[in-house]
Amino acid sequence: MKIITWNCNGAFRKKYEHLDIFDADVLIIQECENPKESTAKYKQWTDEYLWIGQNKNKGLGIFAKKGHRLDLLNWSDKNSNYQNEQLESFLPCKIDGSLILLAVWTKKANSEVFGYIGQMWKYLQLHKYKLKDEKVVIAGDFNSNKIWDKWDRWWNHTDVVNELEEVEIKSLYHHLKSEAQGEETQPTFFHQRKLEKSYHIDFVFTSRNMINNKNTISVGKPDDWLELSDHIPILVEF
Repeated sequence: MKIITWNCNGAFRKKYEHLDIFDADVLIIQECENPKESTAKYKQWTDEYLWIGQNKNKGLGIFAKKGHRLDLLNWSDKNSNYQNEQLESFLPCKIDGSLILLAVWTKKANSEVFGYIGQMWKYLQLHKYKLKDEKVVIAGDFNSNKIWDKWDRWWNHTDVVNELEEVEIKSLYHHLKSEAQGEETQPTFFHQRKLEKSYHIDFVFTSRNMINNKNTISVGKPDDWLELSDHIPILVEF
């Protein structure tokens, strides 16, 4: 199975064909339009998808190749201590009834304290137990890196990585590349599309029971993608 995650930087209806060369089974796209309210050609491109967003032009979508099934998982916890907190944006589903996929696009979410990676930390407090002993892929734009950890904050990027480790979920890039968090050699984001402002903020985490010597991960080249977006797509294969 091939999975791609990419923050398309909007206007995905004009860009999706650039991903067809990868022949991916599943695509996780941040900042994409809702197909129901977009062009006819974009709607026809996929008939199996899930999408969430507060703006029809800029949401989080999961798109599957024909022959795969996506089933939305209802992970809302009405009795949770966090029920009044706005957590954005997370889209959990099952692929073909077996693999749990959690698509991620962390946002500030109007939070004074728990913005971006703090949203992910809170989400894990609610749902981490659902991931244990399952086949899991968590992928997307985390808007985060260890280099921005703060010494007096308990929900840093490192804390999120440790939370996932507790349920045996690892970053596939760091595992396969033998690189440490915060020391990545391949950026996934170029602020203002400038090569000198590069960061690694997009990730694919997966459960240990899916990791073997046949797994691959590749990060696109800036020359190929910066005309389309400030993010670079990541392709993983299981």
